Amino acid sequence: MAQQRIVPDTSALINQVISSMIERGEIKDSEIIVPLAALDELQAMASKGRIEGVLGLREIKRIRELGSGCGVEVRFGGERPSLEDIKLARGGRIDALIRDVAKSEGASLYTSDYVQYLVAEAENLPARYFQITEPRKEVPFERYLTEDTMSLHLKVGAPPMAKVGKPGEIRLVRLREEPFTRDEADSMINSLMWTVKHSDNAVIEIARAGATVIQLGQYRISITRPPFSDDVEITVVRPVVKLSIYDYKLSERLLKRLSTRAEGILIAGPPGSGKTTFASSLAEYYWSLGKIVKTFESPRDLQVGPEITQLAPLEGDFEKSAEILLLIRPDFTIFDEMRKPKDFQVYIDMRLAGVGMVGVIHASDPIDAIQRFISKTELGMLPYIVDTVIFIREGRVDKVYELRQTVRIPWGMTERDLARPIVEVVDLETSQLVYEIYTFGDQITVVQVPGHSKAQRELEKRARAAERLLRRLAGSAQASLEDGRLVVRCERDDYVRLTEKYAGRIRRLEQKLGIKIEVEPRIPSLGSEVDATINDADGKLEILLSGVEEGQRVSVYAGERHVLTATVGKGRKIKVSKKSEAGAAILKHLLAGEKPRVFRLS
Repeated sequence: MAQQRIVPDTSALINQVISSMIERGEIKDSEIIVPLAALDELQAMASKGRIEGVLGLREIKRIRELGSGCGVEVRFGGERPSLEDIKLARGGRIDALIRDVAKSEGASLYTSDYVQYLVAEAENLPARYFQITEPRKEVPFERYLTEDTMSLHLKVGAPPMAKVGKPGEIRLVRLREEPFTRDEADSMINSLMWTVKHSDNAVIEIARAGATVIQLGQYRISITRPPFSDDVEITVVRPVVKLSIYDYKLSERLLKRLSTRAEGILIAGPPGSGKTTFASSLAEYYWSLGKIVKTFESPRDLQVGPEITQLAPLEGDFEKSAEILLLIRPDFTIFDEMRKPKDFQVYIDMRLAGVGMVGVIHASDPIDAIQRFISKTELGMLPYIVDTVIFIREGRVDKVYELRQTVRIPWGMTERDLARPIVEVVDLETSQLVYEIYTFGDQITVVQVPGHSKAQRELEKRARAAERLLRRLAGSAQASLEDGRLVVRCERDDYVRLTEKYAGRIRRLEQKLGIKIEVEPRIPSLGSEVDATINDADGKLEILLSGVEEGQRVSVYAGERHVLTATVGKGRKIKVSKKSEAGAAILKHLLAGEKPRVFRLS
């Protein structure tokens, strides 16, 4: 009887098809011809730290060991792939070289790659396709787990450890005194790779030199090995509980904001604080409101229902995923574990395209999460990209901030010409200003506003009540608390009305609220306003006045800022150089469509 000849391809070697058949007695008195192309491909995988390459090389060694006792010979055949073959490997060139070996040797091709099998049949090449469908009954690390195990830490040379409990009540437990061995690690990795190949709910999310991340159902498994780590380590993380949004006992104010206003949300917190669990509950909450919800994850470990599609980086790039997602038009996208600069840019682009975004970020403080965006977009756009920050600590919602935009003088400054656009970071529950973000010089500055006492908050409440009443009496009135006083500034006509017609009413309001009220004209000039026409003349601004005489003194204001006091010259004119500070201020307001105002000094 002629000796059977078998040529296994790369997939058959990785899946340990041949050694399993030898152990079962299905292969004996045969010749196994390992294509050099398959050997080189496995070596390349192993050199890059990919587990599949190590498994395939170990399979060849095991075939030799098992075959020596049952008449199975092992040899190598075919040619080594050229540089061009390697470059075209994704297009099937290596597979073609392996089929050529089977043809030249008159052998049967054994494969676990269905496309390879179909091509072999089309070429009339004897081939067998192996798809092992019998599931393994036990995930290899489950014997270490208890109901409250959050994570498992297995490192060669160290005793197995586990974190047990729930967020806020976590403790590290030693599972045994004996160290985890290399054989145990190899056996567990082999079982995991087998499971990935033959399970519908397992996938390799990341495969790099020295590191592999696998998502197996609810388990996220990270495998590191030299040279990335000093020895082989397997870490298994899983969610302990699945909560709904109502389990967090959120305030009505926050629930209303989430359902009606918040569309640029950041969920921040330190590692292990429960951010992903909260993100999962928020995703299902939006789905319950009738929203189309998708997720961006790498790895995909959000615990959500089948109605919510979980998306990985398309061809390793979330930017490509976003291109497809914009065509699907979701209402909300949950972006879990934003780490790379490109992740933040994808979040920004999708938010500006009108998609509601929820980003999950590692941060030790809520403001840290906001600062990650400051260098990646214009400050004025920040509140439109991120409007709500939810900080999770020990499994609960610790702080909630909202972002607003305004134009005023920053806290701690007094000069009126220092007014500028400011992004306010406000505590949602107390409405207390916590941080101000604004441009100072060429730098973007984040300033923490000192905390207000209960007495200060009460004073602010009374000040707001007084301002509302005064604005009904004088529409131009604007109030601010300064050194415990309510300073009201308004246009000159309203100033006269408040100080003369309503002076008694203001005194009674002071007594009722217990707060000192001072009324000031917005432009502190004692003279009357005169008409002014401005012309551009040879690098100077020429201000032509009416209602004044030559030699009179006048004050010029750009907005509320006093920029110049001058004597009226011939032809009732004032000339100001554009290069001067006063000229630059006047020109700036002209370009903004605001005309400077001129007052006659008494």
